Amino acid sequence: MPLTFKIATRNLLRNKKRTLITLSALIFNCAMLIALFAMMRYWIEQSITNITSLAIGQVQIHAPEYREDRSLYKSIENPEEYLAIAKAAEVAASPRAYGYGLASIDTKSAGAQYWGIEPSKERQTFRFAEYILEGKFLSDNSKQEVVIGRKLARSLNAKIGSELIAVVQAADGSMGNEIYRVGGILQTISEEMDRSAVIMHQNDFQELFSSAGRIHEIALNSKNKLTSTQVADEFNVAAKKVEIKTWEQLLPTLADMLRVSRSAMYVFSFIFFIAVGFGVLNTMLMATHDRVREYGMLKALGTKPWRIIMDVCSEAFVLSACAAILGSLAGVFLCFLLDTYGIDLSSMGGSMRMSGIAFDPVLRSDLKPIDIIFTIIATSACCVLASLFPAIKAARLSPIKAMQKH
Repeated sequence: MPLTFKIATRNLLRNKKRTLITLSALIFNCAMLIALFAMMRYWIEQSITNITSLAIGQVQIHAPEYREDRSLYKSIENPEEYLAIAKAAEVAASPRAYGYGLASIDTKSAGAQYWGIEPSKERQTFRFAEYILEGKFLSDNSKQEVVIGRKLARSLNAKIGSELIAVVQAADGSMGNEIYRVGGILQTISEEMDRSAVIMHQNDFQELFSSAGRIHEIALNSKNKLTSTQVADEFNVAAKKVEIKTWEQLLPTLADMLRVSRSAMYVFSFIFFIAVGFGVLNTMLMATHDRVREYGMLKALGTKPWRIIMDVCSEAFVLSACAAILGSLAGVFLCFLLDTYGIDLSSMGGSMRMSGIAFDPVLRSDLKPIDIIFTIIATSACCVLASLFPAIKAARLSPIKAMQKH
């Protein structure tokens, strides 16, 4: 075998220009394929991380039919039961209460969704507390203080320290109204939070809405220890009492888009390998045409057809192996540049969003060893398969006719 590869290398060097052009094209394809895999994986994984770690969570628990009308009265019965299950499964959980009303600052008013949260649990479970544009997030003992969405702040001309007047319909039928100080303004996280969120301490929410401790949502996040389906399965025993939804069920359009993105990775790789195959096929066909008399002479001397096929295929293998190794090194270097500098897509039009969820506009890479291994194996296999046609064509040559070629 070493002799076979030595002969293959010598034959490839007969026409250095043609071999160099083909080798360059293969190296480019390998490098781009590795970088593409790494970028797509980063984008998909970051998208899922943003969805599950910012505010939505991997799984949400609601009272039956709550999501249909978001009624203040459709709350989760005995939320402590589900918090205990989450703790036993080592899944972070954050209970939330929601209500709707009017928010006013000076002469400006807007509809608002009020969030009643436990700040310490939100910080343990999610990262949206870190996404503060101005001011600071709620402290554990916050009193009469709120954090609001960026667009809502713009609509109300809100500043840090502004007095926000809340007017709501309380659970007991009375009109709830109170004055709060704006302590923080959120960066863009989601369209809903951006336009309407007024986030306050759970105690303040209970006083404003006379809610008597109602909890409307428990958001769960295992922080990638479990899949969303595995997290949901932990609560199967309680599935008849509440509605349990994974983030894929809550955001089906976004989940479908990410599934399509995964499929797109394989479609692009298929296109790349088709290009690789045609490149090698063209090179091997030209090499075979140039050496027709040589193959005819070999057959006249008794060389078996399988030997000629093996010689042609070994040339393709040597070419692809060199390209795969050099292309992998180039791909790793490209990924290093992407990790270091990234590709800023914000110039394409502000913050990146899908289905109302904001995403990091800087695209980087997430290179895995499997990307390099797959590229090397697939490129070599594709090149060898592409060389079979010219190899078989050379093996079937008539010695007499081949030796008459000029």
